[in-house]
Amino acid sequence: MHVWLVTAISLLSLSRAAADSLPADVPPVPAIAVGGYVETYYQLHVQNPDNRLTNLRGFDNRSRTFTLSNVALDVRGERGPISARIVLQIGHAPATYYTVEPASPGANGANASDGELWRYLQTATVTGRAPREITIEAGLFTSPIGLEITAVKDNWNWSRSNLFFGLPAYHAGITVARPVTTTWTGKLHVYNGWNNVVDNNGYPSAGASLGFSAGAVSGQLLYLGGVERATEAAEGAAWRHLFDAYGQVKLSDIVSVAAQLDAGFERNDIGTSRWFAAAGYTKLQLLASLYAAARVDYFYEHTDGAQPIFWPIEWIASATATFAYQPVDYVSVRFEYRHDHAAADAFFGDAVATDPMTMAYVPNRDAQDTVTAGVTAWF
Repeated sequence: MHVWLVTAISLLSLSRAAADSLPADVPPVPAIAVGGYVETYYQLHVQNPDNRLTNLRGFDNRSRTFTLSNVALDVRGERGPISARIVLQIGHAPATYYTVEPASPGANGANASDGELWRYLQTATVTGRAPREITIEAGLFTSPIGLEITAVKDNWNWSRSNLFFGLPAYHAGITVARPVTTTWTGKLHVYNGWNNVVDNNGYPSAGASLGFSAGAVSGQLLYLGGVERATEAAEGAAWRHLFDAYGQVKLSDIVSVAAQLDAGFERNDIGTSRWFAAAGYTKLQLLASLYAAARVDYFYEHTDGAQPIFWPIEWIASATATFAYQPVDYVSVRFEYRHDHAAADAFFGDAVATDPMTMAYVPNRDAQDTVTAGVTAWF
């Protein structure tokens, strides 16, 4: 609460200072920019499950049907040192990643909160530029973990890696950033937790990151720690540590490579949960409007008997090949083959049974293959 109050006072002071610098008869005029994107695809699941679900894949999770993965409207406004951004969204992508939002019951005088309430909102932030090149930002953020982001247009592949799907997708809280040198920027993060708009335990999470960007090279080192289990969890109020690093290099006009490493642990009342994940990327710019990209990833989790943090199986891996063609500006057409493999049955194929008690589909394959054709357009 103290952090939110200090941030609010800082942003208000910046806004007043900007207004005071203008003549009394000249109201400040905000600069407004509007953008957005559409993502749609058709997918063939080689194992042809009769429920037509591509399991544990994040956002491209429907087979043999034309699917709107995400439709987003991005509005940004700026007035002096204060700016705001709102991204509204609808589709399978937000419906998927908001399923882990904690359910907080309401009362006669207070509303309930869950994923259904927040799924149409991707980003909502207010940003203030302070002296000494300090930037303060508060609100709802997409996660800073890893090099892949929510919009397909800004990724090399159509589907997202297991690292992107398994690791946190969004946070609510505050960040404070400042350039350290001309190429390095430091940032402090205080969030409600992993995939929490409303905190599930009352303990904030905190972290720090150091980003690098210089010409053809970019990257980031990040640490995030906090109590992430719900208050009533059998594992108790254990502190979870996450370490993440990624880098991207453009080796030539044709070849670019990238990699991400992520690891962490949590010593809880049941045991020690820990994980390790890695992804490698390659991009070949064949023509000005055509490139080929490949990605491999692996995600291992050991639970020591605790409730899994990420997956219902011990490990999951994938290999992906993508061709991307841009016929005109602001449109990308992509064709992708992907193979997923897991330590045990985690996917679906052919006739899929349901659990008579929960009516949930029962996985019956330890691997799946898909061929996807997707189109994304933006403005």
